[in-house]
Amino acid sequence: MRKNYLLTPGPTPIPPQVAEAQARPIIHHRTPQFQAVLKEVNEGLEFIFQTTGDVFILTSSGTGAMEAAVVNLLSPGDSAICVEGGKFGERWIELCSAYGITPEVIKVEWGKAVDPQEIRSKLQAPSSKLKPKAVFTTLCETSTGVATDIEAIGKIVKETDAVLVVDAISGLGAVDLKTDAWGVDVCVSGSQKGLMLPPGLAFISTSIKAWEKINAAKCPKYYFDLKAAKKALDSTDTPFTPAITLVIALSEALKMMRQDGLENIFKRHKLMADATRAAMIALGLELFAPTAGSDVVTAVKAPAGIDGEKLVKTMRDTYGVTIAGGQAELKGKVFRIAHMGFIEEFDIIVGISCLEKVLRQMGYKFELGAGLKAAQEIFLR
Repeated sequence: MRKNYLLTPGPTPIPPQVAEAQARPIIHHRTPQFQAVLKEVNEGLEFIFQTTGDVFILTSSGTGAMEAAVVNLLSPGDSAICVEGGKFGERWIELCSAYGITPEVIKVEWGKAVDPQEIRSKLQAPSSKLKPKAVFTTLCETSTGVATDIEAIGKIVKETDAVLVVDAISGLGAVDLKTDAWGVDVCVSGSQKGLMLPPGLAFISTSIKAWEKINAAKCPKYYFDLKAAKKALDSTDTPFTPAITLVIALSEALKMMRQDGLENIFKRHKLMADATRAAMIALGLELFAPTAGSDVVTAVKAPAGIDGEKLVKTMRDTYGVTIAGGQAELKGKVFRIAHMGFIEEFDIIVGISCLEKVLRQMGYKFELGAGLKAAQEIFLR
């Protein structure tokens, strides 16, 4: 017999009451019963997004919401600033390019956060003759474990005609993101991260400034047309068949989060991040993003002589503890331990314990229990 532990940056573990909600008999979506659920969910999403604006639910992965942001805000031939500091920053570039939008790329060294002043410079003096109409960036770059200073970027973009679009797929509901107060015009997220659901739902919020762009945008769209979504939302409905079961489960997850309170949720994630990083340092390991670490996932450099991919595979297949490996150029070079969503301190303790065991088996030299001791000292504060 073996228990499985999920410490990946999506999907994340699902609370029992959320899992139970998915087992209930399905109801029809064009009914007062589902409308009541949808109304409750919409209010809960506004709470999580920290916005008074509209939040739309899409039946897709988070990338669907990213695509919706691009096609609803821009027109072919437009220019947009894309911050690329990891695998998911690259996605903004790819989406813009797919729709004939010129990406003004700010290339950031992987493992570091973008300097907001670089965005200011790009807005003031774009490399092309086109004035950027949007700035696309990422709250938490899960491929590198980096957090971005969205508040500082928001102040800069707010002074211009451009809109700020934030990929908060892995950060929403885990770290603070004051959508309205920080000037985030469009925020996108997904269900399988901090919101503690299976994959399948995406979310996108819009500001008044964003709607000025939406009403003028000429990119082709149909399923991801936010004008259609807005018309349906005003009647507490959806333009197409929603993922009914996931929406009902979302209502349970949002109830849990509202009961906990955002500040407590953010504090819990910081505590687990601090404990994880303290453990890695105590084991003599090097953090991949030591100066800009995110509280949702910690990226760690594999020690010399240790194959990061083999480490991840052994933890998963032999001991049932699933962490994430490196992506793209970081494959085999880093491993990532997530601490977001329905995860608490003893999940982290199990993950560190398994990591120590496998590192020792692979020949890495360190004092056994050093990581556990460091993590426990953080948890005991």
